Amino acid sequence: MTRTLLGIALGVAAPLAQGAEADTQQIVRGGTQASTAGPAEYFTGKVRVDPLFAADAGIPASAAYVTFDAGARSAWHTHPAGQRLVVVSGVGLTQQWGKPVQEIRPGDVVVCPPGVKHWHGASASSAMTHLAVSGTVDGKTVHWMEKVSDDAYNTR
Repeated sequence: MTRTLLGIALGVAAPLAQGAEADTQQIVRGGTQASTAGPAEYFTGKVRVDPLFAADAGIPASAAYVTFDAGARSAWHTHPAGQRLVVVSGVGLTQQWGKPVQEIRPGDVVVCPPGVKHWHGASASSAMTHLAVSGTVDGKTVHWMEKVSDDAYNTR
């Protein structure tokens, strides 16, 4: 159940207006979709997910703003269809398995190919918000793995 709820939150399964026609433009007003907390099972520290849109038959990708408090980060994970992150504020960190930790700043775009093991989050001294756009394969956007240790997080 937790994985399903997290998949919905991080996959940004935000419902569109009921009964809307497929050929009708829709507007989902900012602030009308509930934020969710990043579960402790998959995140270290305080994380907030603000859904924007869900994947559908027209566009097999979902998006959300994800805000990490200073020191907060995701667990290691992969995306079956890849992910794009656009840093919108603060200073963040990201790391691909087997490679060095890299700092990310506003305007930076992280392109993560399908199946690449990685993590991302805020730096130790600054919160960070990014726009996350994740592709969907068979209704899944993410495969969660082990948490990032404090030692790995602090290595640069």
